[in-house]
Amino acid sequence: MQNGGLSRRDWLSFAARVIAASSLPCAALALPPRTLVFPRDHGSHPELQTEWWYITGHAQSKGRQLGFQVTFFRSRVASTQEMRSAFAAKQLIFAHAAVTDIEGRVQHHDQRIARAGFGIASASEADCDVRLRDWTLQRHGTTQDRFVTHIQSSQFALDLTLQGMQPLLLQGNAGLSRKGPEVDQASYYYSVPQLAVRGSISIDGVRHVLDDEAGPGVNRAWMDHEWSEALMHAEAVGWDWIGMNLFDGSALTAFRLRRADGSTLWAGGSMRAAGATQARIFAHDEVRFTPSRAWSSPHSKARYPVEWRVETPSGRFQVRALLDDQELDSSGSTGTVYWEGLSELIDGDQKVVGRGYLEMTGYVSGIRLS
Repeated sequence: MQNGGLSRRDWLSFAARVIAASSLPCAALALPPRTLVFPRDHGSHPELQTEWWYITGHAQSKGRQLGFQVTFFRSRVASTQEMRSAFAAKQLIFAHAAVTDIEGRVQHHDQRIARAGFGIASASEADCDVRLRDWTLQRHGTTQDRFVTHIQSSQFALDLTLQGMQPLLLQGNAGLSRKGPEVDQASYYYSVPQLAVRGSISIDGVRHVLDDEAGPGVNRAWMDHEWSEALMHAEAVGWDWIGMNLFDGSALTAFRLRRADGSTLWAGGSMRAAGATQARIFAHDEVRFTPSRAWSSPHSKARYPVEWRVETPSGRFQVRALLDDQELDSSGSTGTVYWEGLSELIDGDQKVVGRGYLEMTGYVSGIRLS
């Protein structure tokens, strides 16, 4: 494994410890329904505790299959909000990036962290414009969203443009997504699926320019933007999540919160058909994750289900990892080991109908967000 990694749930675990160490009490609040307004809501929401901009995608360069992930996180530090010093760490910015090389059978990853300010790290409130040193994620355009990201690491680099092809997808109830049985376990959450990807991915100094004519559904990315004040339910030890771009233009997301015994505490997701403007939102009891094949990590000794059967109101699917070893170890920073990587989606006729990312946390040790 190269370098340390930081998943969204891993990030929440660290943020929870920041809250616990604060001298001020912090209680989760129920978020009110509200109308999301753009481009403002592409930007940062520093009044809430946690936030992330999360991009995953699959790409092709001369037939070589690649996966990539770029995530920026923001955390509000409650104990410093009343401090007047410019040096007070009122907001922390994290960034995580990874590249999966299917041909090379390896995943590279890296991470960064800094407090906001002093020209080092920032997250604009006006639009998507997040920076951490020379790592950036920005949105451009007026009628169509276009995201641009630049990442430079010791073993890989990303120089990508992600062009919106479809309307924004509001998850949950018009963008308010429940994450547990209590009303305060929720987030504001929208997705931008089916982003057309152009640019290059470099690995070990070799630049791979993405194919211009790669075929339907190839060179596609998925973006999630989520912000919240809530923590996970006390019974939840982990999270299983998929975001899949189907080759026909449809978009599928499904997730579940998992108890220690492997049972589902809460679930949800959505499916938007190709050409549709509205998604079919899944209720918490309409999604089922069933593991069908597990992989034992030689690094952590954890067993991860790298193949799943996922049942939704919009169909039954298989999810299969394209590389078993996509485990990320961030024990040197936040103490969490998790799995996140490029996977394919298979329909009931055993046909591969899409690609995207699978994320699994809490298989090495439970994530405690309280």
